[in-house]
Amino acid sequence: MVDKAALGAVGVPFEMDIERGKIREFARATCASPQAHPAHFEGERPVIPPTFLTTQFFWEEAVAGSNPWSLVQMSQERGMHAEQEYTFHGPPPRAGDRLVCTSRIESITEKEGRRGGSMTFVVMITEFRDLEGRLVAEARLTGVETGRAPGEEGQ
Repeated sequence: MVDKAALGAVGVPFEMDIERGKIREFARATCASPQAHPAHFEGERPVIPPTFLTTQFFWEEAVAGSNPWSLVQMSQERGMHAEQEYTFHGPPPRAGDRLVCTSRIESITEKEGRRGGSMTFVVMITEFRDLEGRLVAEARLTGVETGRAPGEEGQ
């Protein structure tokens, strides 16, 4: 069950280095080709694919306390990843950039569902800032927990 006390929790900042080889690997893994998306493959400072910022989880796992999501305590049986959204506040990052990232639990809301009982929605925002402190991008992760586990409908 979601712990509403997690609302407003902020993780410890962590750094994320944007690496040229990782951009290429991610672009290929998401079926981008050098012919269709040359900006992800060419030059010393290729630009990231829009969803590349998902790799933040590899960076934050190395910094204790950086991911406040664990404080939410969403049920593994009734919880799911509902949505992921990225907003860029200028050009997307490129290889060679270092970003300082901070995640926070932005909101916890409830809504009555039709089949799974009440649903609890949790939104976590991760801000990506350059070394001068300018906001480069934001990632918005939405998780939802149903009031009943699958197969419990009507009980």
